[in-house]
Amino acid sequence: MMKLFWKLTRDIRQSIGQFIALVLVVAVGAFFYAGLTTYSDNLSAFVNSYFKEHHVSDLYVSYKQISKDELADLSSIAGIKKIEGRYTFDATQVIAGHNTSLKIHSIPVRNEINTPTLIAGRIPDKKNEIMLDSHYAKENQLQIGEQIHLRANEKSVSFTISGLGENVEHAKKNDIQDHQAYGIGYIAEATIPEIAGGFSYNEVMIDAQDGYDIDSLGKSIEAQSSHLAYVDQISKERTFSYSKINQTIHNNKLMSKVIPFVLFLIEAIILFLTMSRLIDSQRNQVGIMKALGVPTRTIMLHYMGYPVLVAIAGSIIGCVVAAIVFVPLVTASSARAYSLPGITYSMSVFSVLPPLLFSSVFGMLSCYLSGRSILKERVAEAMRPKPPKTMQQLWIERFPGVWNRLSYSYKLILRNIFLNKQKALASSIGVVISTVLLIAAFGTQTALLQVASQIEEVYTYDLRVDFAKGTSLEQLKLPPGSKSGYFLATFPVAFRKGTETENATFVVTEKSNSLLHFFDEKGSKISLEDHGVLVPKSYADKYRISEGDTIQVQFTAPELKKMWVDMKVLHVSTQYSNPAFYSTPAYLQSFGIDYNPSTLLVEGASPTNLATVRTFFEQDHRVDAIADKNDLKKSAQYILQQNSFVFILFIVCAIILSFGAIYTISSINIYERNRELSTLKVLGYPKHKINRLIFWENMILTAFAVIVALPLSGYVYRMIVKALSSSHQQIPDQLNVFVLVASVALAFLLTLLSNLLLKRKVGRIDMIGSLKSVE
Repeated sequence: MMKLFWKLTRDIRQSIGQFIALVLVVAVGAFFYAGLTTYSDNLSAFVNSYFKEHHVSDLYVSYKQISKDELADLSSIAGIKKIEGRYTFDATQVIAGHNTSLKIHSIPVRNEINTPTLIAGRIPDKKNEIMLDSHYAKENQLQIGEQIHLRANEKSVSFTISGLGENVEHAKKNDIQDHQAYGIGYIAEATIPEIAGGFSYNEVMIDAQDGYDIDSLGKSIEAQSSHLAYVDQISKERTFSYSKINQTIHNNKLMSKVIPFVLFLIEAIILFLTMSRLIDSQRNQVGIMKALGVPTRTIMLHYMGYPVLVAIAGSIIGCVVAAIVFVPLVTASSARAYSLPGITYSMSVFSVLPPLLFSSVFGMLSCYLSGRSILKERVAEAMRPKPPKTMQQLWIERFPGVWNRLSYSYKLILRNIFLNKQKALASSIGVVISTVLLIAAFGTQTALLQVASQIEEVYTYDLRVDFAKGTSLEQLKLPPGSKSGYFLATFPVAFRKGTETENATFVVTEKSNSLLHFFDEKGSKISLEDHGVLVPKSYADKYRISEGDTIQVQFTAPELKKMWVDMKVLHVSTQYSNPAFYSTPAYLQSFGIDYNPSTLLVEGASPTNLATVRTFFEQDHRVDAIADKNDLKKSAQYILQQNSFVFILFIVCAIILSFGAIYTISSINIYERNRELSTLKVLGYPKHKINRLIFWENMILTAFAVIVALPLSGYVYRMIVKALSSSHQQIPDQLNVFVLVASVALAFLLTLLSNLLLKRKVGRIDMIGSLKSVE
């Protein structure tokens, strides 16, 4: 056994490049498995525990106002475990000359639902005290004990910061987590009369009994509230923060299964090809071991040791690199995306077991399947190499005019490829898979760049001005320095297709609005018309909607009494970020719904005038928020920051995997052609011509693999896009020419690099040993 161990180490040492390439292949799979699984499992476990510990509200019910006694009456409804009232309002704060927005809630005296996590200071319990979310305070350099001045309900109110904290209901504030412009605050109930003009609540939080149907509970509450100033209700599943974080968890779980599975599958194919052909190339050594009396089982275990060592080394390296590189990147990304105090990402030592077991089992299985036929051979037969195959006439030889024009080198290449069709096909499979992986990785990263770039193509305004609800904009005039301006109104709606219902956004703007641009699937511009609605492609794909179809939309705003309308689909619009349904005021009014715009899009006459225009609107007390092009750029940068690092790592790993596959297969090809190459050397064939022979053969196999990979890559890429897309997020599903050309060029470059590294192996071929074979 010890001698066989030393033989194994000698085999590894003699083909150390091949061993390292296989280790890298396994390491890539282990890297992504350990990293993605750690991210997915840690985030899911923390969020579930965090939501449970702080009792996230199952249902939010809004009223114009509701008293303590009326709240107590609701607590008797079946299905309610706990019920709490609070007062919620929006406020603005001026910091360094810019307005910031805050969502402020009162904290119940006995707070047991949506309990806050205190970071510093204390929870407010006195009048005019406020607890701010820690990220907002940090970004705006606000300290505990500092007094801040807010404007809310057309009143100016001063608060003293008593503490800093985070709350489970606002784990995600907005799409880009802009902590500087948007914050959350909590005040004591004693401050409510000063804000509301009297003590009352306008929002009720409900903790439902375990297993109780939330929809049924919501209907019971609505029925019981018939005599109250009932407004609306929303379940936690429909809230922005809860839905976004659960969508992330779902996507992460999907990625943690799909990506490692694909990589493990590629790894398994490469290992199988390598081990089967490696054993076949050592059949004479198998014969010698059998002649020396080494048991068949021992010989099989000896060869199985090779993939086991590869699996151990690759799995450990992959997991260590994941802990050093992937986990810190995920931690930073998670901190930017969510407010989850105390979350940590730690990799379990057991993360190494799945890739280790998978690689070892598949490697040993390939050894068993390829070695059992050789081990059944007689000793004398096994000690002699296989006789060369009888060469048949190639189809190209039937055309003497073409065949005779080929050089001797190309004739050798073609004869070798067609003599060993199965081996050539097996070699091409590895290159095909690697090329598909490269195209998918480059395509996904390019798609993210396209998503970010479309934001500035669609929205070409300089300022977006949002006015307070109920503000009349009919007499509003554009300030000096403005070139053009267009109004729009935004409605919360529910989209229904069959039995499925989903929340959406409905935007109404003028047909002549030149500051918003819409594109179809081919990138051509489309426009709004007065006889239909633009439907986002993300919804159209999910629900199979086409131009000319009729869709059902419910306007969920309380003043519209949840009206359902049937609308005609005018066009399907490609909207990568923040997809929404668009129509004109005339089409909206055809359903009896009034058009009351609350937003103004402004184009400045020149960049120098923008500051003046912005100042004009900031001085208007009716203005709630102002956004400019920098906010659009922030949104684009946020999309790239949150997703790019995973796909950049994916590209790097795809390159490593491709190189490992191509190098390993090329190395084995040289082993199998030792006799032929030795014959050429003995006949005086120059070394550079032998290297060129191998180079062009590998290039031809790569070219064949690329031809096969191109149509496959489109299908694989669309599968990846479909897995990552949702009705609220569209990703381009078309591969552009640049991605295909770059991936193909990289495949050939990796083949060239492999050939250069293998030149030394050709020079070390044992001519005498290789030529001792059956003629």
